Amino acid sequence: MQDERYTFEELLEIMKKLREPGGCPWDREQNHESLKKYFIEETYEVLEAIDLKSPDKLCEELGDVLLQVIFHARIAEENGQFSIDDVIHGVSEKMVNRHEHVFGKKHAETADDVIDLWEKIKKKEKGATCQTDILKDVPAILPALMRSYKVQEKAAKVGFDWDHVDDAWKKVQEETEEFCEAYKSNDMAKTTDELGDLLFAIVNVARFLKIQPELALTGTINKFIKRFEYIETRSCEQGKDLTKMSLEEMDLLWNEAKAKL
Repeated sequence: MQDERYTFEELLEIMKKLREPGGCPWDREQNHESLKKYFIEETYEVLEAIDLKSPDKLCEELGDVLLQVIFHARIAEENGQFSIDDVIHGVSEKMVNRHEHVFGKKHAETADDVIDLWEKIKKKEKGATCQTDILKDVPAILPALMRSYKVQEKAAKVGFDWDHVDDAWKKVQEETEEFCEAYKSNDMAKTTDELGDLLFAIVNVARFLKIQPELALTGTINKFIKRFEYIETRSCEQGKDLTKMSLEEMDLLWNEAKAKL
């Protein structure tokens, strides 16, 4: 290990050496497709580090994401497509172009003004001829809750939106009734369709309240795991086998967990 801190240029050289003949067999085998799962994993680990409020962990995980960017850029350069310099130039040019209120002559007083200006410039850059093109531009690979939020947000830009959150909430109630009716009909296709409508309506309420549904659900999942862990720990302390406990017994411990966690 060297005493001095590594630089960005040295990181690029490390990746280059790993990919060269005589380098790492695993790294040499990778391509854009094989690396997709690692990019997703590293991104979620960054989010977890943020939730943990751990600067050291965040620093480490951001490094892992940076490595993924450099890895993909290196593969592309080997294929004669683009280099890391092209990546840096592209994002720098984009940031300058989309911040005309800073680098140009446009004016923006508030964060909302900035977002409106950003969307107009983005629409022009992508050659979108209508608002539907903007909706289609939201990546289909995004988690469904996140994609729903972004699609609704963009549709609202042209006025296709409820006037008040109460209206959005009424839609949730309407979709809940339709979902129940579909369930009672034993029509699985209809029930699935109505469940999708209900989830979409709930996301809309979250959007009005400026709550990210993906993060809200993640928080609930983590909370569920902690409370379930409490049930399992308490059952062991009581000398009981969790798999043989009644739902009523587990529910009592669940209520204890809710009061404490």
